[in-house]
Amino acid sequence: MSTEADVSESCEDAVREENAIALLSEKINSLYLFRDHYFEQHPIENAKHKNIDVENELKNTLNVFESKKESACQVNRAMYYYLKGRALNITPHFDIQAEEILSKAVKLDPKLVEAWNELGECYWKKDNIEEAKNCFAGALVHRRNKESLRNLSMVLRQQPAKSSEERIKNVEEGLLHAKEAVQLDTNDGVSWSVLGNAYLSSFFTISQNPKTLKLCMSAYTQAEKDVVARSKPDLHYNKAMALKYEEEYKLALDSFVQAQSLDPTWDVPRLKENELLKYLDNVQELVRQKGKLKGKRLTQMLQSLDPKQLGPYHGGNYTSPSGTSVKLDLIPLSDMKRGLNTEKVVLGKVVCSVHDEDAVPFTFCMIDKAETCVAVTVYNLAQGKGVIIGDAVAIPEPYFTQVRIKYKSKDYCFDSIRVESPLVMVVNGKKIGRNQQASVRLCTFKKSD
Repeated sequence: MSTEADVSESCEDAVREENAIALLSEKINSLYLFRDHYFEQHPIENAKHKNIDVENELKNTLNVFESKKESACQVNRAMYYYLKGRALNITPHFDIQAEEILSKAVKLDPKLVEAWNELGECYWKKDNIEEAKNCFAGALVHRRNKESLRNLSMVLRQQPAKSSEERIKNVEEGLLHAKEAVQLDTNDGVSWSVLGNAYLSSFFTISQNPKTLKLCMSAYTQAEKDVVARSKPDLHYNKAMALKYEEEYKLALDSFVQAQSLDPTWDVPRLKENELLKYLDNVQELVRQKGKLKGKRLTQMLQSLDPKQLGPYHGGNYTSPSGTSVKLDLIPLSDMKRGLNTEKVVLGKVVCSVHDEDAVPFTFCMIDKAETCVAVTVYNLAQGKGVIIGDAVAIPEPYFTQVRIKYKSKDYCFDSIRVESPLVMVVNGKKIGRNQQASVRLCTFKKSD
């Protein structure tokens, strides 16, 4: 027969066990708060120490888990395994112990959505995209949540596709998941960042609509309002890539630098910064030296330049992408105005191509009869289908920009024409065929803290 003392002791044990789970949950929240708000408590100069500091916090947290294991497991073994797996999952690299513990958690409680999400993260770090996708999709069966949605958005875009149609479908589904994640919590900057990446992939894979790119940059702006999101280097890296494609070179370089400052151990932003600077150096030098062609060859090329090489644009007729008929006037390159030069067409000879590590855009320099030389950036050109030295190129309604930036004590100054689709170009009197157009497969980057 139980005594009043026995009952009291039993109640106290139950309270201690319940408190163990609550304590461990609090420790996990503190651990992630330390990581995600690191730069609120530490100067940016400490970025190189962040991973070590987080690992030290993790060690302290795991000590608490060991001391509370017995009492916590008596109350909820699945929750204990989930919480410990989440602790181990805070590191940027794959942890086999985290995978094993989280697998136990979902077996004990298949409806534990948070554990499925963490296990999906484990598989992702292991580069097992298919298993990660299954985890996130499985979690959504039990509850719609922003973590599963945005992670599924990312893995769908990273998943290898057997055809362009399948890739487009993955990007479309990824965009829908990212939108839903934002709708569930409009204040979550990480979800906004993922939405920006989804729009960027959509812009290059599905439609070249400028509004899509505008939505992409708007999402990144929203993401930066959240201290957690703007502390992540991958946000600034992906934004830099978008700015590069917008040809906002100074802003792109600044974003690469910001990504580096947030994680000095991550070499990719530094590499991309250097690649962009090398590209700008090459463009500037080749425009200035007119492709480095010898005088005699340059003269011969220009002498062969003839308005007949306008091909279908000879005589001033042009059907715009919207399907309307436009009258065109041939103007020298020096007469172009900044922005869109409506009802104008330019004609020149290719003097060189410009190497870019990303291969996008395809860049070449062209010169006209007056020996004005400009760079031309062409997007969505199929690999191996670029123009070659000596080709005559006509561009209707050219979008003209003047690059004038200063970066790290160096000035960059050259003129450029941006061509969104190669289909509008005429090369040696003939329109470029559709087989020469290709969608760009842009890769955004997810980097765990």
